[in-house]
Amino acid sequence: MAKIIHSMVRVLEEARSVEFYKTAFGLNVAERLDFDSFTLVYMRNAEADMELELTINKDQTEAYDLGNGYGHFAVVVDDLDAEHARFESLGLNPRKLVDFNNNGELLARFFFVADPDGYEIEVMQRHGRYR
Repeated sequence: MAKIIHSMVRVLEEARSVEFYKTAFGLNVAERLDFDSFTLVYMRNAEADMELELTINKDQTEAYDLGNGYGHFAVVVDDLDAEHARFESLGLNPRKLVDFNNNGELLARFFFVADPDGYEIEVMQRHGRYR
């Protein structure tokens, strides 16, 4: 059986991205591997085994074209309202809180935020199938 271990995004500025993911989601650098033309930074927290891999290509000077294929990745939190307020207080520009219903039943509560490179992240209330 396969186990998902990381997801990778290409970022333009290492320090800016590391600070965003640390501030927003409590992720810390687990390992940093520096190569001639690129650097890999693995970030994680104690909540899960899965990591976020930041790839910094040293010759990249322009923002990445995110295209139309990337959607988002999601994280869950215990108190969505408190997290939304925290993001606002930190100037992270979270979007509005959304209640997602189907036939009158709450399926999910969430908001989206974009990282410094424009990658979308869905912050969800721990509920139902979203654990």
